[in-house]
Amino acid sequence: MASADDVRRIALSEATEELAWDMPTFRVGGKIFASLGDDASMGVGCPKEGRADRRRARQVLPARGHDGHFGRLRVRLAGLDGARALSAILADSWRQVAPRKIQDAHPAPGG
Repeated sequence: MASADDVRRIALSEATEELAWDMPTFRVGGKIFASLGDDASMGVGCPKEGRADRRRARQVLPARGHDGHFGRLRVRLAGLDGARALSAILADSWRQVAPRKIQDAHPAPGG
């Protein structure tokens, strides 16, 4: 099971952390690609083609706030099967917001 500490460790390998809306957010190029909720979840961007798979795997919590809009999902950390799954989700979200120049110069988190 993934934890908030795992999210931080992986996300901060290629990002910065900033508090926003009373929750930790992780940013690349000034844009948020992940956030930690106080309910053992994280908000991430998810490519359209991956959303149905995440829902079927029961990794996604019901939408709240901006979740579901702009390709954002709230993922249950307990629903992830280890660091590899967490790294893949964070990398997908990072790639959606990272400027091309940064993507060309750096690997995605966990990569």
